Amino acid sequence: MSVPYLYTLIEKDQLKEIIDSFQTCVDLPVQVIDEKGAILESSGPVSSFCNIFRKYLPAGETCEKLHISASKQAIELGETYIFSCHANLNHIVFPLINKGSFWGSILVGPFLMDEPDSLLIQDIDKKYPIPTADLIDLYEESSKIRVVPPATVTQISRLLYYLFSNLISESKQQLIINQKKLHQQSKINESIQKFKNVETSATNFYPYDKEKTLLLKVKEGNVKEAKGILNDLLGYVFFSGGSSLETLKSRAIELCSLLSRTAIEGGAATDSILKINNQFLKTLQEISDLDALCYKLQETVEVFTEAMFNFIPSKNYELMKRAMLFISENFSKNLSLDEVADYVHLNPSYFSSVFKQSCGSSFKEYLNMVRIEESKRLLANTEYSIIDIAIATGFEDQSYFSKVFKKYTGLTPKQYR
Repeated sequence: MSVPYLYTLIEKDQLKEIIDSFQTCVDLPVQVIDEKGAILESSGPVSSFCNIFRKYLPAGETCEKLHISASKQAIELGETYIFSCHANLNHIVFPLINKGSFWGSILVGPFLMDEPDSLLIQDIDKKYPIPTADLIDLYEESSKIRVVPPATVTQISRLLYYLFSNLISESKQQLIINQKKLHQQSKINESIQKFKNVETSATNFYPYDKEKTLLLKVKEGNVKEAKGILNDLLGYVFFSGGSSLETLKSRAIELCSLLSRTAIEGGAATDSILKINNQFLKTLQEISDLDALCYKLQETVEVFTEAMFNFIPSKNYELMKRAMLFISENFSKNLSLDEVADYVHLNPSYFSSVFKQSCGSSFKEYLNMVRIEESKRLLANTEYSIIDIAIATGFEDQSYFSKVFKKYTGLTPKQYR
């Protein structure tokens, strides 16, 4: 007989010890079920109520199927899930995940949150063809089911999470991510609702003021407010363009480019920002889910913000900031190292050395990066030809532009568009 996969992740004896201890503390039945709902371990008495009721479930409806359904709901919520079974008895479930797959759950219950009365049995009688004799038995057995006040149920639910979430290291991380995604989607939905309540004429144009505020918050290192503004922007994109993955991807590319320039102008190392940007672009191609894309954008905002505050300014920091600002304002021209060095009143050779030391990249690499970021924005949001975009961003010809573009993004301008 093959060993259940769950026991390749957790030692069977250890799991049994934990559920026995938990059952003793909460005084409720506890079960470990596998990915199909079959019971692997149990602690505490099996309810006689359940044994009587289970016989009358319609074909196709089983306790196992319900438990798996509740487990998957818990995965989406990113936490323990309290639910009622077919017989209106309450349970708590905590899912066990490894490598993105569900392999089982810890199930606590049944229990009631109010004293049982005839209404419980009347409701069951309406739904299922149960003989009177068994209904009477169910009524008698219901008095043996433990009643747990709602406030205590909440505490048991939290204890279940804290106790079992560390059994499989990835399990907790995945649930935290799911929880954050759900929270983000609720904030985006709030933003959509706000746009619905505004005059239609006022929602015809992309809210660039919010975009500017987002960049300001990133510069300030205010991650919390930056994420809030990002969710407002995402809400606008959903409101104006519907649930279009491609529309959101276009906005995401543009926003990532703006964040890159903001982070570098704020002092982040150029090579680090390039890596973040290219990684985001690579991941973007693989994302096929709106929730995942929104969450990835949120992560990227955090990373850019942290990148701006994880560097040690050199004694020439202010000079380099002036140089980078000058580059960002003049990159479309035939800009030379000598010209920028002259602007900050430094010898060209010395400027070149200090620039690389401060920014993590050479003057030429940095200039090309700024040009590529602007060209990405134009490719994503305009109908300009590739040669026109090349010239507009300071490149001498299309061939060199395409070569540099592919070096920095892994794609040709045509593929990127």
